[in-house]
Amino acid sequence: MSIWESLAVLVAGICAGTINTIVGSGTLITFPVLLATGLPPITANVSNTLGLVPGSISGAIGYRKELRGQWPRVLRLGLTALIGGLSGAILLLALPSNAFDTIVPVLIGIALVLVIAQPRLSRAIQSRRARKDADTHPDGGPVLLAGLLLSSAYGGYFGAAQGVLYLSLMGLLLNDDLQRINAVKNVLGAIVNGVAAAFFLFVAEFDWTAVLLIAVGSALGGQLGAKVGRRLPPAALRAVIVAVGIVAIIQLVTG
Repeated sequence: MSIWESLAVLVAGICAGTINTIVGSGTLITFPVLLATGLPPITANVSNTLGLVPGSISGAIGYRKELRGQWPRVLRLGLTALIGGLSGAILLLALPSNAFDTIVPVLIGIALVLVIAQPRLSRAIQSRRARKDADTHPDGGPVLLAGLLLSSAYGGYFGAAQGVLYLSLMGLLLNDDLQRINAVKNVLGAIVNGVAAAFFLFVAEFDWTAVLLIAVGSALGGQLGAKVGRRLPPAALRAVIVAVGIVAIIQLVTG
């Protein structure tokens, strides 16, 4: 990896850590950059997963005030996320590598649709929360657990826009402040990335330079996202994510 490629991966890590803390979709920044350095798709994916773990933890720490009083909920939802994330990680390596090459462009396309639809989802969440007669289970009930299980399996397999899925599910099924929900989302993301990365350590090949650069960048980005990321124009963030995601799809399909 050249000095310029290393710098690009570091910057991508910072951007991903920031975006993941705010809403999710950071993988749509780091994954294409890793592909551009010449890494095979699966090596890029597992290296990205491990590298983003410090960023997920950093973002969760940045939202520690919003996590107060939520730890029983976090433990219940976190166990579901752990099972789902491990299942997705196993699926990634159980399927043939050409399956990943075929599936991931589709997953990125779905993720981009979710990123674009995020404002509409947010409005739906706010509208539902504004209804005084909204009757919600304190922890979302079986519907939320099932949704989180599937979303976490997706996260363990690839993970782009996983945070958007979490925010949408919990925002619709939990009657709570959106910032407190975002804090839980960051913890769940850390759990899924962590369990998938721990599994990959024993069975997959990493590019350790990429892992280190993304880890440092995402940790810095996690703090940045927690402190000042909310001030950034959401439309600008979405535009960057969509543009990079389209580049990733083109590179995967034509590569």
